Amino acid sequence: MATATAAGKARCVTCGKEKSTVRCDGCSQPFCMNHFGHHRQELDKQLGEIEVSRDLFRQTLTEQSAKPENQTLIIQINQWEQDSIAKVRQTANEARQTILQHTTKYLTEIEIKLNTLTKELRESREENDFIEADLQRWKTQLTEMTNELDKPSTITIQHSSIPLITTIRINVSVSSHLPNLGIDAKWIQNGITVAGGNGQGNATNQLCNPYSMYIDEDETIYIADFNNHRIVEWKRGASNGQIVAGGNGSGNQNNQLNNPTSVIADKVNDCFIISDYGNKRVIRWPRQNGTNGQTIISNINCLGLTMDNEGHLYVCDNDKHEVRRWKVGDKNGIVVAGGNGQGNRLDQLNTPWSIFVDEENSLYISDFGNHRVVKWMKDAKEGIVVAVDQGLGNGLTQLLSSRGVTVDQIGNVYVADQGNCRVMRWSKHAIEGSIIVGDIKLGAGANQLNNPLDLSFDQQGNLYVVDHGNHRVQKFNIDSSRK
Repeated sequence: MATATAAGKARCVTCGKEKSTVRCDGCSQPFCMNHFGHHRQELDKQLGEIEVSRDLFRQTLTEQSAKPENQTLIIQINQWEQDSIAKVRQTANEARQTILQHTTKYLTEIEIKLNTLTKELRESREENDFIEADLQRWKTQLTEMTNELDKPSTITIQHSSIPLITTIRINVSVSSHLPNLGIDAKWIQNGITVAGGNGQGNATNQLCNPYSMYIDEDETIYIADFNNHRIVEWKRGASNGQIVAGGNGSGNQNNQLNNPTSVIADKVNDCFIISDYGNKRVIRWPRQNGTNGQTIISNINCLGLTMDNEGHLYVCDNDKHEVRRWKVGDKNGIVVAGGNGQGNRLDQLNTPWSIFVDEENSLYISDFGNHRVVKWMKDAKEGIVVAVDQGLGNGLTQLLSSRGVTVDQIGNVYVADQGNCRVMRWSKHAIEGSIIVGDIKLGAGANQLNNPLDLSFDQQGNLYVVDHGNHRVQKFNIDSSRK
């Protein structure tokens, strides 16, 4: 609401005449007494228009709340339900028909045997031509037919122990969990230790050369604790972590891990997917009191993992210098990036380390051996360099061993620059990057890093960095004044 503040004589912003004026506290403009009233009326009119728009929006909201069956997603679920029920009924009817057909067949066969016996008995009676052996044979035949009728042992029912349909997957775009950061966003340079930071070790408040992490919506962190051969859950504000996978020493048994490098949480199937690097496998581990893992991909040197909105798993294979996409039940997966040998051409990768997938299924790959980040759009035959193509080094146009990578909603690329002990940001089409946190000098201070390997954001835009050499995870709060 506009209020008047006395301003003496000045030029009215409406009529341009120098008069006794008042200044509007809202827009800080001077108005003569006549036109200040008009200004107030115009503001009242705009307020009325906003109220009308508000009422129309409330009506629309009420209508949608009252009729959820008209929403597209609900219609899709209803169709899924109908199709599923129809499939169950079809399968059951086919089973009934099979049983009826089999029953008719074996009853007919018994009746033929009975008719043959009846004919033989009638003829023997009429001709009075039978002996003890005939009597015994007829008794045996009749007993066999009786047993066959009483026990139709050839009929059994076989069915899978798994229900016909186990789940319906509801996918929410990952972009809704990423911060919308502007190009001018800044972070407080002194980080806060949110996991580990108590020296190298295997106690519940320690880490040993952590490799990567996964951050949940409630800011719970799951850490691939490399040299402790375990996955650790670290809740927000906690001083100690909790082992959720592994932790039984280095080994290749189902309850062990060997140098895990990556972990993601599959919410739909309620499990962790873990890159068990030392055992050259990818395993699935239950999230709820899981004590054993299940191998889902064997014989693969995998460093990085991620999953898209459709539940497809993407795996970096640093031996074959490629990224493969796996669906549930796949045996080999599909090459979606690289796969043309080790090299630095745009259709090649050199030890892919970390991978990020956006809502359009474009892949951002930390091409470790080439000291760059490349973007492979869906179904592309080659990548596009989106961070660095000037060789290794510590300049703003260079990286030295690119590790973790993530992307915000507007396409800014963030990289853990391991060799330079810093985190870099590249905006779209930028020739050079900018340093977000850290410096080229390694250290254990609050504003320093020691071989950072991974990074991620929470929904508020705070930056988390896996500080490998300092055995900790650092949180750098966003500068709210520059967000």
